[in-house]
Amino acid sequence: MIKHAAVLGLGLSLTACGYEAGHELDRGSFGNSTLNNSLVMSGERDYAVQLAHRFAQEVPPTINFDFDSAQLDANARAVLDKQATWIKQFPEIRFRVYGHTDAVGSSGYNKSLGLRRARAAVRYLSSRGISRSRLEAVVSYGETQPLIVSQTRERQNRRTVTEVSGFLKNHPSLLDGKYAQVVYREYIASAVPATSLTTAESLTSTLE
Repeated sequence: MIKHAAVLGLGLSLTACGYEAGHELDRGSFGNSTLNNSLVMSGERDYAVQLAHRFAQEVPPTINFDFDSAQLDANARAVLDKQATWIKQFPEIRFRVYGHTDAVGSSGYNKSLGLRRARAAVRYLSSRGISRSRLEAVVSYGETQPLIVSQTRERQNRRTVTEVSGFLKNHPSLLDGKYAQVVYREYIASAVPATSLTTAESLTSTLE
């Protein structure tokens, strides 16, 4: 379900550029038709979807919270550390963190609480060396997208989800549209930054 949610969320995530952290986002379907066509023709959208799959498969995208809390516990910090390791090895990619709550409390309060949770995750990722320019926005869904439908205290619903939101414009490694090199770059779990695209280039050449 998490993997499906990550890819489903990507359709919303790629609609906007340049939002400050915490800005409420346009919920349009991929912006205007010209932008959509451009992303399809370049393959950028397909590559972003592939990266969303990879991120959700290779690291846990979700952390959970105590009731009525936006504090990161030890388990949440450990998961965010894994996310930061992955993110550092793909400097061309942007990410978005979504905050959620359970159904206890008013809708307005829960939206605010979800936003505080997402901001807490963003601050922690930033403290681990991730540029805030890559964490392009923070959005709260409050209680509107539960994993488990329940009106009671449900820990699985009290969460944030980190997702791939697209590519950094004008990044040097993407100026020639070599998105596939990023998609097929090896992920090294030891957190050693990728210093060569040799593997990606060889894989790309086999696809051409």
